Amino acid sequence: MARIAGGDLPREKCVGVALTYIYGIGLTTAKEVLAKVGVDETIRVKNLTEAQETAIRQEIDKIKTEGDLRRETNLNIKRLMEIGCYKGIRHRKGLPVHGQRTKTNARTRKGPRRTVANKKK
Repeated sequence: MARIAGGDLPREKCVGVALTYIYGIGLTTAKEVLAKVGVDETIRVKNLTEAQETAIRQEIDKIKTEGDLRRETNLNIKRLMEIGCYKGIRHRKGLPVHGQRTKTNARTRKGPRRTVANKKK
């Protein structure tokens, strides 16, 4: 497994897809990185040369990924909660933040259904 930005990339996948396993890198960013480095995105991770792997690693080090990005995101959410803005209150209550409806749906944020008096199972 190639280890880039603190994450292991799956060996059998194409490099373009494998890079998306790193937190903070999507398909578009992965393609941009590979274009800058000059690596074909259809090549498998196991077939990468050491030079190509090093070049990809150096290019990704310029991007904020993994721990740094997670930390920044969590600090932003904490800041919103502390100042008591609408989005912060929604985060605190565990409700959808981006204006989605909650009368129906929203089960991912709200959790499993609770019936009246929590008796039905």
